[in-house]
Amino acid sequence: MKIIETIKEMREFVQQAQQQVQSIALVPTMGSLHEGHLTLMNRAVQACDIVVVSIFINPTQFGPNEDLAKYPRDLAGDSEKAASTGVQVIFHPRADEMYPEGYSSFIEVEGITEKLCGLSRLGHFRGVATVVSKLLNIVQPNKAFFGQKDAQQVLVLERMVTDLNMNVTLEVVPIVREADGLAMSSRNAFLSAIERRAGLVLSRSLKRAEELVAEGETDVEKIRTQVIAEIKSEKLASCEYAEIYSYPTLQDVTVLQDKGLLALAVRIGNTRLIDNTILEVK
Repeated sequence: MKIIETIKEMREFVQQAQQQVQSIALVPTMGSLHEGHLTLMNRAVQACDIVVVSIFINPTQFGPNEDLAKYPRDLAGDSEKAASTGVQVIFHPRADEMYPEGYSSFIEVEGITEKLCGLSRLGHFRGVATVVSKLLNIVQPNKAFFGQKDAQQVLVLERMVTDLNMNVTLEVVPIVREADGLAMSSRNAFLSAIERRAGLVLSRSLKRAEELVAEGETDVEKIRTQVIAEIKSEKLASCEYAEIYSYPTLQDVTVLQDKGLLALAVRIGNTRLIDNTILEVK
């Protein structure tokens, strides 16, 4: 497996693959790989001839008080995990390679970025859209793979790809969970044993909402009320948001009529966890 650190070398590799008419998949990550990431890679390996995994902790999507400095870094361990799935290339550029001195161009996706994580993490989705567009431009994949756990991010990127006529297919892979229901996340490494158990309140809350909808409840506020009550029952949990919007448009709704996205952001101690589920009225 190759580790490529410069845009120039990455483009040369891509050009050679294209000349050999090989299909390319991209799996963008910030490293600290877990089973959720490996599921994306396995899907990519099955779909395309060449799989490129980017490992780049993107500074432009972190706010001033967020965890950029302490975000876990383990290139050696990540390389072993990626290689075990059959990935051929890791693209691991430096920050000044992606954002050289004088860099001043960014991508804004309006509307769906102005709620959920976009409310509290100002500039976050601008950073995400910008770095993903750069990666797509550099790697030129046929397909790019993302996880449903970052549901709003996926919708933002789908809108960007459509609006800017990008020649790539986005493949969205369902959330990968631990056996007890906790959604896999690099930030789970920050949780103590007690906090990890407390973090199960997110999946319990989602499950309760799914049960309510299965029983025929479609009133959004009634569902939210029970979800928030479940979160508040965990003393280590602080709910940042628990919102339900139409899916995939993220419009305000008072009554579920088809599909709705229930998205959560909850702090367990100092660690911010997100999770979501698609509520479907049958």
